[in-house]
Amino acid sequence: MGTYLRTWREAVTPEQAGLPAGTRRRTPGLRRAELATLAGISVEYLTRLEQGRDRNPSAQVLGALADALGLSLRDRMVLRRLVKEADGGDPLVCGAAPPLSRTPRATVRAVLDHLEPAPAVVLNWIGDVLAHTTGYARLFGPVGVLDAEHPNLLRHLFTDVRARDAFPDWDREADNLVAQLRHDVPLRDPYAAELAEELMVTAGAEFADRFADLATAPRRVGGQRVEHPEAGPLRLLHETLALPDDGQRIVVHLPADEATAAALDRLNGRHPGALRAVGRAG
Repeated sequence: MGTYLRTWREAVTPEQAGLPAGTRRRTPGLRRAELATLAGISVEYLTRLEQGRDRNPSAQVLGALADALGLSLRDRMVLRRLVKEADGGDPLVCGAAPPLSRTPRATVRAVLDHLEPAPAVVLNWIGDVLAHTTGYARLFGPVGVLDAEHPNLLRHLFTDVRARDAFPDWDREADNLVAQLRHDVPLRDPYAAELAEELMVTAGAEFADRFADLATAPRRVGGQRVEHPEAGPLRLLHETLALPDDGQRIVVHLPADEATAAALDRLNGRHPGALRAVGRAG
């Protein structure tokens, strides 16, 4: 882990990090003091990390270093894996918690069938996509939400570059999903902790700052704007139906105006009127 950090520090030029080049530089890349300042940590601590004398940096520190070095998502994942290997495990996974729900009940799937052609999805408490309608796949599939083997809304929003284009109100979406992770999970849940630790590294300050903010409460209802690559700009309303015994929720998206209703009908290959506008998005 220390070698990896030092190699990257020496590979990043001052110009790439937004610093003046200066003169009389005896080493390639960034000085330790420069990287430490950019990451908001002490030079002494960075030295201990690079020398292998500290093998358990927090996820926040790793995210800050990755931000300062401009690491790609793949390189951030490598850094995270190296820290786990050095520490011998995951420091954030703690205590016993109820099993994370991965499969919706048959009756919940039947509810989804009755919601067609509306875009609807079943999520567990950390935002994993467990089941969805075909209307949901046609709406969010083209922007990458369902591309992963085990899709997760938070992971997509913070690590897929397409999410920035798909959601014009990206900051608002990010605030809400992180607030849900913060407030809706079981106490000391290891699955939420593991996802949070991953995103602190892969997404850096964008996620870590939101996760540290306890004041933001999740929204159960509200509006959402989507820039769809085929249907164009859409305005949606969403309603959340909680399934507390299962640790799951159903989120239903409905058109907020007639233009969106018509666009969703076209995506679903249906005649106009299959989905009706229900109000104005906030």
